[in-house]
Amino acid sequence: MQIENFKIFADLVETKSFSKAAKLNGITQSAVSQQARAMERNFKTLMIDRSQKQFNLTREGQRIYEAAKEILHVYEKLESELQEMKKVISGTIRISTIYSIGLHELPPYVKRFLQAFPSVNVRIEYRRSNLVYEDILHNAVDFGLVAFPQKQRQIEMLPFRNDRLVLITHPNHPLAKQTDVDLKTLAGHKFIGFDPDIPTRKAVDSIFRDNKLEITPVMEFDNIETVKRAVEIDHGIAIVPQATVQQELRQGTLAIIPFKGKEFTRPLAILHRKGRVLTPAMKKFVEMLATEGAAAEAASKV
Repeated sequence: MQIENFKIFADLVETKSFSKAAKLNGITQSAVSQQARAMERNFKTLMIDRSQKQFNLTREGQRIYEAAKEILHVYEKLESELQEMKKVISGTIRISTIYSIGLHELPPYVKRFLQAFPSVNVRIEYRRSNLVYEDILHNAVDFGLVAFPQKQRQIEMLPFRNDRLVLITHPNHPLAKQTDVDLKTLAGHKFIGFDPDIPTRKAVDSIFRDNKLEITPVMEFDNIETVKRAVEIDHGIAIVPQATVQQELRQGTLAIIPFKGKEFTRPLAILHRKGRVLTPAMKKFVEMLATEGAAAEAASKV
């Protein structure tokens, strides 16, 4: 048996999908099935209950999965320790993140990290928030970056930084002339929001409820870029993270107005699966995000 056999089987169990396990390992769905049957022949026992429509393990299959996870953990730990002994900072870091963080928050950190550690590759996938958690649980990526992190038993969450939420308008909008804006004045204006399942939308809805405001968006979008474009053509106003609109502010295509007497923030977090062995490169990356993210947040408040 090779270590790859155990990894493919563990991925199959955790995704409950032959196609997803195949994608994670860069092989065909048929190859995953063949690997599983080869393991069953090796252990002389059925691991997968094929009498059920849904993916289920036999009792023996569950024990083999548990042992596979232990073997993989020891192997990953050994690899990491050997790299640390050799003082090697290399490898590939896979990140799954939402668009607003991946496009506006992450790039300067990745650039500085790659300058410091040129032997490391960083691969970034842009996903909806719920799929970032799924990627972490299925070991499809090493880290996830999300806003308004939700606690999950199998996921470790590390603070990254807090974004300030601000109002954005067209530069010629009546509210653009104000130095700050009372939240209650938004009730008389067309509002553009994120889709209802987006965490930032849920947070904005909560802000409205807390302040006894009834505001129904005239438009809803699933990403920050489309929200900004709608505001730029004066279809309405929106509440977004300040870090995502710096370019538009410099270009003069959007106006940014803080809220009077209140500050609303959007916490960002780094996610990884609990118990995951972090390579030296991964440890350096998390350390940089945590320390520089905190410093950037502190600087923005000065």
